[in-house]
Amino acid sequence: MKRIILMLLLCIYTAEAFANVDRPPIDTLVTDANFAPAKMDLRPYIAVSADEKSTLWPPENFQHQNHIFHPGIKNNGQVNDCWLKLVVKNTSSKALSYRFFTGWHDCMYWYRQPAGQPMQQLMATGLMIDDGGVERWHHYAFHLQVAPNETCTFYLHIINKSYNENPMMPVLFSEEAYNIFHDEQLDSFRKEAVIIQVLLGMLLVFFSISIINYVQLPDRSYLYFAAYILGLILFFALRLDSKPFQLSFFHEWPMLKYYWDIPGLLFCFYLMYLLFGNAFLNLKDRYLFMEKGFTWMAAVVGGLIILCMLCIAFDKYHLPTIIYSYVYFLTLAPLLAVFIALARRSRHHPLVRFFLYGSACLYLACLGSFLLQVKPLGLLGALGELAAPTTLLMGGVLLQAMFFLAGLSYRNKLVHLERTRTQELLIKQLNKNKELQRKLNEQLEELVREQTTEILRKKQELEEQRKIQLETEYDKKLTEIELKAIRAQINPHFIFNCLNSIQLFVMQRDYELAQKYLSDFSYLIRKTLDFSRRNFISLSEEITYLNTYLGLEKMRFENRMEYEIVVDPEIIAAELEIPAMLLQPYVENAVKHGMTNPKQPTGLLRIYFNQVAPDMLECVIADNGIGIARSKSLRTLPKHHQSSGMEISQNRAELLNKMYRTDIHIEIIDKSVEDEANSGTIVKIFIPQL
Repeated sequence: MKRIILMLLLCIYTAEAFANVDRPPIDTLVTDANFAPAKMDLRPYIAVSADEKSTLWPPENFQHQNHIFHPGIKNNGQVNDCWLKLVVKNTSSKALSYRFFTGWHDCMYWYRQPAGQPMQQLMATGLMIDDGGVERWHHYAFHLQVAPNETCTFYLHIINKSYNENPMMPVLFSEEAYNIFHDEQLDSFRKEAVIIQVLLGMLLVFFSISIINYVQLPDRSYLYFAAYILGLILFFALRLDSKPFQLSFFHEWPMLKYYWDIPGLLFCFYLMYLLFGNAFLNLKDRYLFMEKGFTWMAAVVGGLIILCMLCIAFDKYHLPTIIYSYVYFLTLAPLLAVFIALARRSRHHPLVRFFLYGSACLYLACLGSFLLQVKPLGLLGALGELAAPTTLLMGGVLLQAMFFLAGLSYRNKLVHLERTRTQELLIKQLNKNKELQRKLNEQLEELVREQTTEILRKKQELEEQRKIQLETEYDKKLTEIELKAIRAQINPHFIFNCLNSIQLFVMQRDYELAQKYLSDFSYLIRKTLDFSRRNFISLSEEITYLNTYLGLEKMRFENRMEYEIVVDPEIIAAELEIPAMLLQPYVENAVKHGMTNPKQPTGLLRIYFNQVAPDMLECVIADNGIGIARSKSLRTLPKHHQSSGMEISQNRAELLNKMYRTDIHIEIIDKSVEDEANSGTIVKIFIPQL
């Protein structure tokens, strides 16, 4: 009730004061003992100087220019640098003390010049330079004090670097009237501040959810969404700094709200929006052309953000607004085309719907805010005011964030379902691999049994035929059967080691390596059985067989061995024939002893095929093992014992020489005999060509 009565009294007191609006300009405000207005319009008494070329301080050419004053936000189209001059003459016997208020502007400098004295600066304040803490909004009403019977001139230098200028209305307040004005402003802006703070709370919740989800499921779309929300939090938190009498989190950095005004819009609504859409929709795998467009556009926007910040650093506050206006209008048509293209494919890609709904909410809210500001501010001014957090814009931002977060949750669900399906398929494939391994083992065992039975049967038949054949036929058949028996032998330790290696890979769940090992092993067994039926094979077949065998040994030794097969370029491997299974026992023996040298961390085996004569092929098998002498010294067997595989090969060479009247010659050299520092064995096999 008291406040209502006080307001009525203030209206009565100020009725005469505001009637001065239509008065002619007056150079001096004269006060007397009856001067007691609560609120007084000072436009008739204010002289203005807006001459930017003047070098005087203060300028001299002051004139009454009422057009410079305006009650609402105005787009000047340029920087407004003006001086206001007020001359006050106090004819009463009491000191005059009032508050002079013109609004909230970027830079304001308050000067006082008593008659006959130099000018003094009393205060420097403004949206860009004020550093008054949380109470800084009380600094925008300047104290106007004049001693009794004294004339004093006051100057207010106002610089508005932003083209959109806040209301500029010079008003003289009494202390009581200013307190009421303060309360009215506080009530007016508190509602907007509460909405912003509620929005900040919700955005913080969204940011926390995105970070938690990223920890659980590392995905770039969560990072881009978190960066987008963080940019919005900073943007709206800085908007509190432009709401008078509100608590600002960044009151110590008044320029920060300008650096994150237009650049903040570009960062949130374009850069992070494009990066998030690219990762969220997985455009690289689905829409490659659109992905390239999003990437290039994001790069351009990133450069524009840096350019806008540089413009603000050089006091070119209008350029970011112009840049944003071009970006806003130039991207409307491409974004509309993108939305249409995505909408057509939304049936096949459910995440598109969340992206489209969120984008539509934001852009409709921005368009609505823009249309509401076009009429009072004009085109560029309305674009500049898009940074103002209107309720419509905040609602669009909140809806967009909710749709995007819902889309990310749905994406998590899809990823979880895909992982579950993949695990089920993997389990099925592992079961199939186990069953295949079991069948292959059974087939291998059956094949070995059949081959053994066949060998025994053939041998028995030959024994029976020897009794009825001639001596020469008897010797020839016996030699052929012995050759087949020798070729059919394969080291059981090698088969056992290979099967153990396959079992180890399966137990380690390395199914890919186990499958490759089993495939190579089965190929080796098939070739061994195939070669056992043939007396001669081509050199290319022998090289392929040795490559497969050495590859298996290398896998079994876990890559602790290296091998190399070198063929003389003059040799035509596909046309040259050699006895089947003649070289394998020597290669196997080289692997066995070449891998046990403690002085060599890696076993090295080299095989060379040289054409030493037109009708003579030389095969050299060299290893860096412990050598023949060292190997015999470590054995517990008799010194005259020889490797069974090498003995079989030696016997087979003698049989071949006997059957085909050839001269297969084998030399075994211990390298340590010639050089004690060098270890290893060299086997040279000379094979004449039939």
